[in-house]
Amino acid sequence: PFEGQGCVPLFPYADPVADLLDKWGAFRARLFRESCVFHRGNYVKDLSRLGRDLRRIIIVDNSPASYIFHPDNAVPVASWFDNMADTELLDLLPFFERLSKVEDVYAVLKKQRTNS
Repeated sequence: PFEGQGCVPLFPYADPVADLLDKWGAFRARLFRESCVFHRGNYVKDLSRLGRDLRRIIIVDNSPASYIFHPDNAVPVASWFDNMADTELLDLLPFFERLSKVEDVYAVLKKQRTNS
C-alpha cells in the first residue's frame, strides 16, 4: 500500500468518497485539509511532515499549488466540479494499482509525466 494525501476541506464529506475509491484498503492513511500547510494563500501538502518514505507517497490533486513542495510525488488531475460524469479517478485505478507495487514512485511518475 501507499500513502495518499488530500487537502479536502470537509472531512465528513471526503471520507465516504475515499471509502468508495479505496474499496480494497490500499491507503494506509487519509489526510485532509487539517493536515496541510497554509503557504502564500494556498493549502499545500507538505509530505515531509508525515515522517514517511516519500518514495511511497503520491499526491492526487487538481491544483498544482497544492503540491508545490513535492511536485515529483504529484498525480495531476482535472477539476471535477459539477461534472457528475467525471471518471478520471476511476480511469486512474490501473495506474494506482501499478504504483502500489513499486518501491519508488518517482520513476513511474516521471515516466507518466513524460508520456502525457
